[in-house]
Amino acid sequence: MSDYVIRSGDRAAFLAGLRELGDFLAANPAVVVPRHASVTVLVDASDSAARRDGVESVAAPLGVSTQNLGQGYFDARREFGPIAYVVVAIPPEERP
Repeated sequence: MSDYVIRSGDRAAFLAGLRELGDFLAANPAVVVPRHASVTVLVDASDSAARRDGVESVAAPLGVSTQNLGQGYFDARREFGPIAYVVVAIPPEERP
């Protein structure tokens, strides 16, 4: 068992929602779109090594490297045009 937890959701529902959003925006050109957007996956772990391991477990299939942002924060991101897919781990004391 890993020392981290990735807060993941229903894959099929998520993909259907993205398609629905894209179709809606294509059909309604008067609706503004953001200049940049991101989708974020959170990694929950109590120690720095486990937070990094969790981010790396998502970074590998994305084909990107994990970044150590310092002070216990790690992330990895892949950009698809103006939309970023981000996995992030923050220290436990910083979580809302």
